[in-house]
Amino acid sequence: MKKLIFALAAFTAVSAAQAETLSIAATAVPHAEILEFVKPELANQGITLDIKVFTDYVQPNTQVNEGRIDANFFQHQPYLDNFNENRRTELVSVAGIHIEPFGAYSVKYQALSELPQRAQVAIPNDATNGGRALLLLQSAGLITLNPEAGITATTRDITENPLNLRIREIEAATLPRVLNQVDLALINTNYALEAGLSPSDDALVIEGSESPYVNILVTHADKAENAAVQSLINAIKTDAVKEFILEKYQGAVVPAF
Repeated sequence: MKKLIFALAAFTAVSAAQAETLSIAATAVPHAEILEFVKPELANQGITLDIKVFTDYVQPNTQVNEGRIDANFFQHQPYLDNFNENRRTELVSVAGIHIEPFGAYSVKYQALSELPQRAQVAIPNDATNGGRALLLLQSAGLITLNPEAGITATTRDITENPLNLRIREIEAATLPRVLNQVDLALINTNYALEAGLSPSDDALVIEGSESPYVNILVTHADKAENAAVQSLINAIKTDAVKEFILEKYQGAVVPAF
């Protein structure tokens, strides 16, 4: 009996040593929901995923950089690049997970090829979404931008405009309401959904997985090769997670893997 007790104690000690906790900061939707979905799979591998929900975009990066949290999942690469540059942090992307796609919609035309000369195109009037809209128009072949403009492009950076599109800058939230007044409107997914639009079904063009706005899994540079972080990446990048995202978010969130 003593030998059995000793053996069980030894087994418990080894199991405890093998168990690991991986802490990760995330915003509630869809990031924390995706992490909750993979949590049981990681538990099967002896990894406890400790999901910490944040409502701001600063502390998740600050705490990962300081080593108080292992990783985070809430941002895209342009935001991370800007954060690293301004705050001298050493954070890196280790995986692209999904995008919340930005789309172009029309109630007058069924395809971009139908757009006439001098078509009116409405885009958001804020810098981040305005640049994102212009990049989508460029990817669709409607305009050409100065390559130096990048994600901060404005209408002043348009170098070619074959259709002489008349681009109107409008507050993002009001774009669905002017959809019937313009030929094309580029609308953020949350506002499109509120207006009853389906990004996957109704958008004439939509961002793909090559978008620079792919939401990424981030950690400190020193932990990029950490075994538990790699296990999390492998647990997320599965057909089961892809199906979960597609079914739960119905095109509002699209897998990028």
